[in-house]
Amino acid sequence: MLGLLFKKKEKIVEFKSPIVGEVVALTDVPDEVFASKMVGDGIAFKPDEGALFAPVSGRIVQVFPTKHAIGLETKEGLEVLIHIGINTVEMKGEGFRSFVCKNQWVEAGDKIMEFDLDLIEKSGRSTIIPVIITNMDNVKSIEIHDGKVTLQTTVMKVKL
Repeated sequence: MLGLLFKKKEKIVEFKSPIVGEVVALTDVPDEVFASKMVGDGIAFKPDEGALFAPVSGRIVQVFPTKHAIGLETKEGLEVLIHIGINTVEMKGEGFRSFVCKNQWVEAGDKIMEFDLDLIEKSGRSTIIPVIITNMDNVKSIEIHDGKVTLQTTVMKVKL
């Protein structure tokens, strides 16, 4: 009986689109590690522009030296990996410009990175951007938006 009184309230964390463009199914990402959900579950995007914004508020836990990926942690404890393009680590940071640093707090919608879409495409790499929750232990469900997106579009609702 007492257990019912102290039942944890379920939380929903909403993610906004980090780009202007279109949603791509994670299973369609041209990289088996992401497509098979080996590192976690989430959503992917095909960007129309070379700007990346924080999809959710949180603390930056890592900016990869090559600037092709950013890790952040939400106040609810979700660990999020944002990977700009596929095999872009091989570009060694060329065409990427970061606006954040480790331990910085960002709000959803803050600009965190710029990247040169043309340079990525000319190098023969995919511009697809996976946004992955890497610690799925506490996640009960994920609801994904489909189609065209703007920075105001709620693209993912994560139930904890």
